[in-house]
Amino acid sequence: MDVTVPLEGKVALVTGSTSGIGLAIARALSSNGADVAINGLGSPEQIDEVVKRLASDSERRVVHFSHDLSAIAEAGGLVEAATAEFGRVDILVNNAGVQHIASVDEFPDEQWHRLIAINLTAAFATTRAVWPQMKDRGWGRIINTASTLAFTAETRKSGYVATKHGILGLTREIALEGAQLGITCNAVCPAWVLTPLVAKQVEEKAAELQYSFEEAARNYFVTDIPTRRFVETDEIAASVLFLCSEAARSITGIALPVDGGSLIV
Repeated sequence: MDVTVPLEGKVALVTGSTSGIGLAIARALSSNGADVAINGLGSPEQIDEVVKRLASDSERRVVHFSHDLSAIAEAGGLVEAATAEFGRVDILVNNAGVQHIASVDEFPDEQWHRLIAINLTAAFATTRAVWPQMKDRGWGRIINTASTLAFTAETRKSGYVATKHGILGLTREIALEGAQLGITCNAVCPAWVLTPLVAKQVEEKAAELQYSFEEAARNYFVTDIPTRRFVETDEIAASVLFLCSEAARSITGIALPVDGGSLIV
């Protein structure tokens, strides 16, 4: 059995990959031999820079797709477009995610539907779309970015918590359906990661309390992480890379915490 991780000849599709966790995942997969389809937000100039940097660093093909994952048809269409461009999709990383913070009685309908659509429905749609080709080839890797909030809860995050619990259920179901097909499906569950999304939350808390960014982070965000630091995006990317390898072919249906020990507290 080949237990190395290089992905020569594979094509990976990573959603939400123009920044943060998704970009780190795309970088790890491309630097280990995969051609990569990326998807995410940004100005044309920012996206062009991301594509050029990934391609230059890895010497692999990198193409950006601008599909809107809030629409189920476009989420499925993203897989079709990536397949048309690259000829196949072997690895699917459902990483795209959005957040809205409000108490349950003040949570807007449109935000609830937006979180469900992007955080959960899009992962179902891309998985459904990629399934036939993975099944035909007898090989596939599907990794969903969940959260420690797939196990626990946090006030004022009903939409996010609900979708991450849903992602964990979807992961387990897909793992069962793919178990005899050569398709694995797993979830990675980070604690606080200093992505642009999280940095915005830290900045808002710092402004509210008139704290510095560092004070807000230390006193309100990493207090329940035994390592007392944010998880790094490259650490999550390394976990995804391992789950894509042949060494992980018997690992399916798991929810892998990358959390600095926060779930043991």
